[in-house]
Amino acid sequence: MEDYLRVGIISTTHGIHGEVKVFPTTDDINRFKDLKNILLDTGKELITLEIEGIKFFKNTAILKFKGIDNINDIEKYRGKDLLVSRENAVKLEKDEYFIYDLIDSEVFTDEGTKLGILTEIMTSAANDVYIVKTAEGKEILLPSIKECILDVDAENKKITVHIMKGLLL
Repeated sequence: MEDYLRVGIISTTHGIHGEVKVFPTTDDINRFKDLKNILLDTGKELITLEIEGIKFFKNTAILKFKGIDNINDIEKYRGKDLLVSRENAVKLEKDEYFIYDLIDSEVFTDEGTKLGILTEIMTSAANDVYIVKTAEGKEILLPSIKECILDVDAENKKITVHIMKGLLL
């Protein structure tokens, strides 16, 4: 699945004409406006769906797919992932990464000590927070700021961090 990136999850149906509400897992909900096709991961196969219409309501996208005109045709896909291929993913700026590419990276301090493995990234309005699990099973929360995250090597799955005073209690 590393050739694909999740951009949303079908949360529920919308109306009776085959529209679905999609919870976005992409940073920019307007990303859906640029998509012509999307891949539906049924759990068994990937189905290419053509996006016929899109509108937004609060923090969700409401999508209408070509050829799906009935609630019964789409309801079975509630909770399923919507994906794009890496070629259709947004282009990243310098020092931007897809979360998927960073998960399971080894995290080292700037002194060379292995801190643990990056297991999750929480997104927030201020900054992302890296969750690192140590060999002892302890979780360490690191703010994704330049004073703390010194180097990210996504290709080799290695992150170097500076432990700021007060981070480890």
